This record gives sequence, C-alpha cells and structure tokens, in this order.
Amino acid sequence: MRKLVRPLIFLVVLALLALAAIVLLTRRDNVEADPLAAFGPKPRIMAPSTERIPTIAIARPVAWGDARPTAAAGLKVQPFATGLSHPRWLYTLPNGDVLVAEANSPPRKVEGLTDRIMGVILGWAGAAVPSANRVTLLRDANGDGVAEYRSVLLTGLNSPTGMALVGDRLYVANTDAVVAFPYKAGDTRITARPEKIVALPGGGNHWARNLIASPDGRFLYVTVGSASNIGERGMDREERRAAIWEVFPEKKTYRIYAAGLRNPNGLAYEPTKGELWTTVNERDMLGGDGPPDYLTLVDFGAFYGWPYSYWGGYPDTRVEARPDLQEYTRRPDYALGAHNAPLGLQFAKGANLGAPFSNGAFVALHGSWNRRPLTGYKVIYIPFGANGYPVKDAKPVDLLTGFLDQNQRARGRPAGLALDRTGALLVADDTGNRIWRVSR
Repeated sequence: MRKLVRPLIFLVVLALLALAAIVLLTRRDNVEADPLAAFGPKPRIMAPSTERIPTIAIARPVAWGDARPTAAAGLKVQPFATGLSHPRWLYTLPNGDVLVAEANSPPRKVEGLTDRIMGVILGWAGAAVPSANRVTLLRDANGDGVAEYRSVLLTGLNSPTGMALVGDRLYVANTDAVVAFPYKAGDTRITARPEKIVALPGGGNHWARNLIASPDGRFLYVTVGSASNIGERGMDREERRAAIWEVFPEKKTYRIYAAGLRNPNGLAYEPTKGELWTTVNERDMLGGDGPPDYLTLVDFGAFYGWPYSYWGGYPDTRVEARPDLQEYTRRPDYALGAHNAPLGLQFAKGANLGAPFSNGAFVALHGSWNRRPLTGYKVIYIPFGANGYPVKDAKPVDLLTGFLDQNQRARGRPAGLALDRTGALLVADDTGNRIWRVSR
C-alpha cells in the first residue's frame, strides 16, 4: 500500500500543476486602461483587481538569428558582444573597458505550490539557467563598436550584479554580500581573494543587488529587494530588505538610507542637481493596470510605502494597515506603468545620441510575466528639465524596441545599461545573451 501512496501523491500534484497552468494561460486579458496612462508624474491609478491566482503571460524565448532591435530615428544598433551567459549588469571603467556581470538567480528554496509554479514559469521564460557567477571584461580597442577582446576578470562570485571602482578598489555586489578586490588600470584578470565589506540578506524572490559609489567615493549605495511580494511570509523575513543601504566601506558598516521600496534596481546620479535616483518594481496580483512601477529620487530617511501602500498612500488591503507610516509615505516622482519591470537606469550626461536624448534618463524595461497583453521589453527615454526632474506631462520615448517578435516571443530582454567611452548606449540583453550598442 505504501508503495502506491507516493506515486499517487506525485500524480495528484502533477495534475494540480497542469490544471493551474491551464487556468493561468487561458485567462482573458486583465487590463482596461491605456498603458501610457500609468506613466508620468501623475499617473492614472486604477482600482485594484485582486487576483487569487496571478495572471500568467510568458514570452517564450527565441533566438535573434540575423534580427536585431529597432532603434529610434537617427540612431542605429549593433551587437557589441555576443555569446555571453545571462549578461545582467554593465559597468564602464575609466579606461573604456566594459565589465559585464554574467549572473542569474541563485538556487531558490521551494516552499509550497506557488514556488513550484514560479519555477515552471522561470523555465518557460528561459530565466532558470544556472548563474555563471562571473564578471567578464570586454574591450573595443580599435573603436569599431565591437568588443574584439574579452577576458574573465572575476570568478567564484555569488549571483553578482552591481560593480563600482573607487580608487584602486573594485566593489562587487553579490546577492549576499558586498565584496572588494584590488584593481589597477588595464587589469584583465583578478585572482586576489575577495574582501568582505558587509553581509547582505540573501534568498527570497528578489536576488539582484545593485550598487553605486557616491561622487566623492566615501559611500556605497546598495539595493536590497524584498523577499516576497507583499510580506506574505512574515515581515520578520523582510528585515533590512525592500531598502537602499548606505555602506561605509572603510568602517565596513551600513545604515538604511531609504525604505519601503519593494524591489529597487537601477541606481544613478541625476547630473543637474547631483541627487540619487532609482528604478523600482512594484507589487503583483492587483490586476494588469497597477500599481505602477516607478523612477524616483531617493530621499534620505524616506519611506515609499511597501508593503502597506503604493504610489504615495493608496492602501493595499491585503496587508494589515499601518496608518502611522502612511502619513509619512513619500510619493514617487515618475510612474513607469504596471509590470514593466524597470531595471537599468542611465542618465544622458556623457551620451552622444543627439539633441533629442541629451537631458533625461534611459530606463530598461525588462518586461512583464503577469499581464495580458505583454508590456515592457524595450528601452525608453524620459526627458528631464533644468530643475532635475522629469518634464511635466512628458511621456516616455521609445529608444530601443523589437525585443518581442511578431508572435510575441522574446528574442531578448533588456537589463543593465551603461555608456561606452564614445557616449554610445550599451544594453545588456540577458535573454539574448548579448550586449547591444546604440549610437548615432
């Protein structure tokens, strides 16, 4: 009898997974509003539509072949490097060498049916490949816009994302720690053991840890996403998460710089006023129209709402209310639409893409997995004004599109952004396993 029980349980679980997949993949469109209505400083905030089971719409991966993305008028795009393994993030060194973090999520602990379904979804989307756990150096010595030289600079990392050079120290943000390595100009291989600066909370839904150095090099700012969607596994697991840390590398200490940011990713300094900005992925399962992801200035000590509310005070009724926090919740500065998954952020100072793209922010929209129809899968440009904020009522401009083919399959998904030494925009494509270069 016992010999029959386990196979029977396995078949029941398999049947439930198949049924869930059929329900999710045949669900009708879950949007009502124009997607652009959820962009800008004053987005349209739709009434929530609570989903007990998330809507699933997966863009299955397909090879680029001879195709390439479509650049905005007056610009062209070409491959800067190909044959990479899930290139997630980019950093340009002072000598023009480009570092690419080849990384993916570390192995996840499976807790229940939801996690099993998410594992299947990641597999369908091509996002379940093992992490290469390395930083590769790319060099375009002859200036033709193609990296003819590459070398593995660092290995043995743990799902690395952000990188920053301060003096002769190269900092790398692993999923569970910020570490430092000695570096001198022209290095193509670093074999020194990493120096641990601070430990970071690992595990959970959001693994990527970006970092940026302050202009004077005294501080590092590190993104630490939440472990869950809305704290549904207990807020004790969210301690020190959904936040941006301020790290003091010499003392190897830190403090929470800003909180209530569900999953912050991109970090960049706006050049006019010199203030720190970030991109943030908002919560799921409130319908296809909201709440909007966003781009925002990061104020010291500010609280941005997660998980209790969104967009400056709209309560999430799935979470126990915290009116004491809602009164002090800061509204983000620019909405980026629902479920677009903004990652890379690069301001235009130093870019050589012409006058239309000379004062603003480039943002990589990695693309949705739980919205019908699909959204994102492109790089956009947001015009900024002389006051250091997005232009009032300005809508985003498509800079690089075509990551989805005519059958809504994903040739690629944009992630990290950087400028090369000529001012061209580099775009890490973690599904297409290449880096694109956008130039005039």
